[in-house]
Amino acid sequence: MTSDPLIACIDDNGAVCDAIAGFLKALGFRAEIFSSAEEFLQSNLLEQTSCLITDIKLPGISGLQLISQLARSSRRVPTIVITAFSSERVRAQALKAGVICVLDKPVAKDDLLACIRTALERSKEL
Repeated sequence: MTSDPLIACIDDNGAVCDAIAGFLKALGFRAEIFSSAEEFLQSNLLEQTSCLITDIKLPGISGLQLISQLARSSRRVPTIVITAFSSERVRAQALKAGVICVLDKPVAKDDLLACIRTALERSKEL
């Protein structure tokens, strides 16, 4: 088993997850993709995840509901939210829930990388 941090990406748009995972892998990160929050929760990777990137709008459990569920279970994972439906209300709700960053789609690679670095630093503190 590797000690490299795992970054999980949840988005129901496979092209988005594939692009993010490809970007992360090109930078040397370990990345796993999921099409729903439920798929992520049912995986055996939750405890290994050092950073979570999730869309807000997902089928079933939304990204914000997932963050709340993880917090209630005492499993804190530094999280980055990506969304095509940005609003000040959604941004404020996500930040109040403890999200590291809220990024608008299409995601700028430099912004994503900066947020990931912040999330991984936070992960070391948990």
